[in-house]
Amino acid sequence: MSEAENVLAEVPPPVDVTDQAALGGSLPGGPPAPSAGGGTRGRLREALPHMDFKLGLGLFLTLGIVLFALLGPVLTQDPRYYQNPVLAPPNADHLLGTNNLGADLLAQLAEGAAGSLLVGVTAGFIAVVFSLFFGIVAGYRGGYVDEGLSLVTNIMLVIPGLPLVIVIASYMETRSMWMIALVLGVTSWAGSAIVLRLQAKSLRNRDYVAAARVAGERTPRIILVEILPNLLPLLAAMFLSAVVLAVLSEAGLSYLGLGPSGAITWGTMLNQASQHNAFHVGAWWWFVPPGLLIALLGCGLSLINFSIDETINPKLRNAPDAVRSVRRAKREARRAAAVGRRASQEGTRA
Repeated sequence: MSEAENVLAEVPPPVDVTDQAALGGSLPGGPPAPSAGGGTRGRLREALPHMDFKLGLGLFLTLGIVLFALLGPVLTQDPRYYQNPVLAPPNADHLLGTNNLGADLLAQLAEGAAGSLLVGVTAGFIAVVFSLFFGIVAGYRGGYVDEGLSLVTNIMLVIPGLPLVIVIASYMETRSMWMIALVLGVTSWAGSAIVLRLQAKSLRNRDYVAAARVAGERTPRIILVEILPNLLPLLAAMFLSAVVLAVLSEAGLSYLGLGPSGAITWGTMLNQASQHNAFHVGAWWWFVPPGLLIALLGCGLSLINFSIDETINPKLRNAPDAVRSVRRAKREARRAAAVGRRASQEGTRA
């Protein structure tokens, strides 16, 4: 077993809502099992992350950017209309000013949001599909299938992702957003596949999976019906992580001039601002908004991911209470020690 597998072997098993509901019990430290009358809806409710400040803020940031990407291009002018004043600062007519060609930067920001989200979601979906195949199939089948798929996964794991993407993109004469998303998705699935392999190896030994094998169920149906539903929270977390990585990678590629050809994304806006010395001429409205939206999108998706992680691993949800209990015990111990010292000093004086 490699070092990566030794580390990831400590990942707790996924929330098994099927066994939990069947036994009428609850997972250690996790939410109580849904009642028998709750049915599938009750089990699904228990598997979803609980609403708190982190999840609310993450949903607010993410949904806000998605709505901006959907409605912005409709409510703004053509992002390739160049008859506006050049390098105009933010004003009533152009809320985010214009660039060196006179294009409205608010319109380009909305168009770039749609492009960046398209690349991120597509690359995330491709990465999850590859992770499912190389992770779950290898973990469930075992034997030579596991060894062969794990060999491919380990090879992809040690190959540096971003340099490989730069080399591939540099050899493309024309780069569409779909091609960039495909390259980013194909080069970013290996780490998630290792985690899914370990989880599938744990789930294949469960009683309900063994019962399905004894009943003569085929392997594809066992994977899709018995194993995959218990990995949905983990898959959601992996998908969000892949989206964040793809958006950041696309921005980096576009900043280097290797992004989608002729398309507008947040990365291409930063590239154009850098090429035309926006920082030196004081045109902060050209490079600050796309960089800020990239950071806000990453923050929002990461906060949602944290909430999903707490659902997968109840120890993370109970960690703040445990830390507060330890701090409270330390304060009480210091207070008791101080009282003991004062009593000892008073006894000495008497």
